[in-house]
Order: sequence, then C-alpha cells, then structure tokens
Amino acid sequence: MNQTIEKPVAFHVMAKPTGARCNLHCDYCFFLRKTELYPCSDFYMSDETMEAYIKQTIEAQNTPEITIAWQGGEPTLMGLEFFERAVEVEKKYAPRDVRILNTIQTNGVLLNNEWCEFLHKNNFLVGLSLDGPKHLHDKFRHDKQGNSVFDKVICALRLMQKYKVEFNILCTVNSENSKYPLEVYRFFRDELSAHYFQFIPIVELDENKNITDRTVNAKQYGKFLIKIFDEWVAQDVGKTFVQFFDGVLAAYLRGFSSLCVLRPICGEGVALEHNGDVYSCDHFVDPDYLLGNIHQESIGELVSSEQQKKFGAEKNELPKQCKDCEFNFACHGECPKNRIITLPNENKKLNHLCEGLKLFFAHTKKHMEKLTQLLKSGRPAADIMRPKKKIGRNDLCPCGSGLKYKKCHGKR
Repeated sequence: MNQTIEKPVAFHVMAKPTGARCNLHCDYCFFLRKTELYPCSDFYMSDETMEAYIKQTIEAQNTPEITIAWQGGEPTLMGLEFFERAVEVEKKYAPRDVRILNTIQTNGVLLNNEWCEFLHKNNFLVGLSLDGPKHLHDKFRHDKQGNSVFDKVICALRLMQKYKVEFNILCTVNSENSKYPLEVYRFFRDELSAHYFQFIPIVELDENKNITDRTVNAKQYGKFLIKIFDEWVAQDVGKTFVQFFDGVLAAYLRGFSSLCVLRPICGEGVALEHNGDVYSCDHFVDPDYLLGNIHQESIGELVSSEQQKKFGAEKNELPKQCKDCEFNFACHGECPKNRIITLPNENKKLNHLCEGLKLFFAHTKKHMEKLTQLLKSGRPAADIMRPKKKIGRNDLCPCGSGLKYKKCHGKR
C-alpha cells in the first residue's frame, strides 16, 4: 500500500453490511436496484470485512470522535450478533482518548426489546425511516407483498423511547406528503414526541430519464420547508431540531454548511459495500464511481485518491445562474444527483429543487440572520421566539406569516 499519500483529517463512511438487500420494497428506493452490481452475492458482510472497515476508519482519522455508520438496504438483517461483534472490534482498535459513535439507519421492522437494549447500552444513534402519519407513510413504503408496516415502525419507535435509545426520524419528502407539511411535522412532534428530524427530498428519474410521479415538485418542496420553518421558529427553537435548518444556519454562522449537499465540494462521505468495495457516494454506487476495495487499499487512501478529489471538486461546477445567485453561499447547487434540468447555452445542469430552495432561502433570510446574531452574541437561538403572551384571534400570528392568528396557527 502507498503510505505517503496525504490522508484527510476526518471523513464519513456509510457501510452497507447487507448491500442493497432489504425486507421492504419501498416504491422510491433507488438502492434496491444495486443488487444487479453483485449478481452472485449473498449480500452478507463477512467479519473480515467488518473488522477491516472499523480498523481502517479508526486508524485513518485524527479526531476525538469517530463515527462508525451502518446503513443499507436494511442493516438489521445482519442480525444482532453481527453488531455485538462489531462493538467488540471497535473496543479492540479505538485509542483511549477517542470516542466511537455508532449510527444505524433502519426501517425499524425488526427492532425488538433485545435490539433496543443493545442500542441503548452501546450508545447507538438510530435513524428511523418514517414518512408521516399512516396514510402518508403507506403511500410509498410497504413490504414486498405491498402490506403496510406502519404499525411495526411505530412499535419500534415506542420501544426506543422505552429503552431511551437516541434516535432521529428520517422522512422522505415526496409528491404526496409534501402537500401536508404541518400534519407531518405535528405528527412527529406532538403524537410521537420526537425531537430530531431529517427531511430528504425524493428526486428520481425513470428508465427513460423522465421525472417520476413520486418526485417532489420543486415549488412544493420549498413550501413544505417554509411551513415547517414558520412553526419551528415561532415556538420550537431549542426543542426540536431539523437537520436542514441547522445546515443552512451553519452557512450563515460559519460560512460553510454542516451538510454535504450544501457545501461547495463533497467527497468526504463514501459508501462501503458489503464486500469491501468503496464508492464515491451513496448516491453514486455505480461502476464509474468505484474507488477500490479495502482489502487492497485502505479507506484513508481511497478517500484521499485523485479520483475522489476530482469527484468532490466537480460539485462546484455550476451553471452561471447558480454562481450569480445571492444564496449560493448556503446552497452551492445542492446535491449533484438532483441536477437534471438542461439549460440553454449551458453545459452544466440546474438542480431540480432550485425554485423551491430559493423560495425557502428568501423566506427565511431575516430569521437566519437574526439567529446568527443571537448565537454570535452568546445568546441562545431560542431567544428568537417572542415571549409567550395571550394572542387574540385577530392578532397577527407570531410565526411571521402575515396572517391573523385564527387563520394560521390558531386553527389547531
């Protein structure tokens, strides 16, 4: 192996121990098709590959906290014993002054008391896939026979709460639930008592390169985020946390976002397949983006390779209207996978979500600037919320919508 290559200080590996194998068959899942890359595989990560992943990830980073991330497919199909062994491997290689954080993204179907006891004991952060109340979750998410799994997911959530497992909700924003932003948000916040949310837009093309009917409309996506932001900034700052809002605020506060999709370059987050193959990104698990295999080259070398640096730098190759946009500092063209709109006289494509993102950035600008001022002055972000007082039905709603309270948040 080449030991002279300059390695990154920190990076993120999204390990897929079951590859694309899953116990569900969600309509919009882009990853199920990746089984075609490994036609003769059993999609089961060996202990040898698991140990190489953990050892190399720890050795290649010089940070006080290192994340070991598990995704899929559905990683719980590996069985609890696999993760028990993985935790022991982490203890074997982790320096005393380094904290190992495990994260796992799951549909929740297999979680039970034994799983949740393990997750709590070993401080796993769990991402639970849930698209809203039952009628919205069931629209595109179901098992291989088309049956609802909603009740199983809610049972998993309640078990995690019982065992005090730290978790966040990953909600895809699609053509259906994007119409009901407050219903989705309030269901998570009020009925489920959840506090951490990721809203991931669905943008997909069919085999003819046409937008599917599951894809969220750009303008609707912007409106979805705005409705939730208005409620959040009026009453939930410091109590609930929305990853996208935090990512945008970071750009105002520090000059760069904490989210890879909003940063000027990417490439610090790779995908690790079940057999040790490393790809440039979870959304680019494709032969053209195969970096190598950890049994031949280390993860640190693959992340630092010229091929990966080129991939990361290409994110900043934007059409002129992006470069001229006042919100480019907070957006940087969003994720390259969503750049599908051909522009006249341009060889760079525009992001499908552009119209909605601009709506959101424009609507939230003053609030983001105020939040930035508060944080830079040492005050809590929650100070942006107005002092609680009795609001008349004909008073303006404190969320800043411009509507009377009875026509806005007073409709509850």
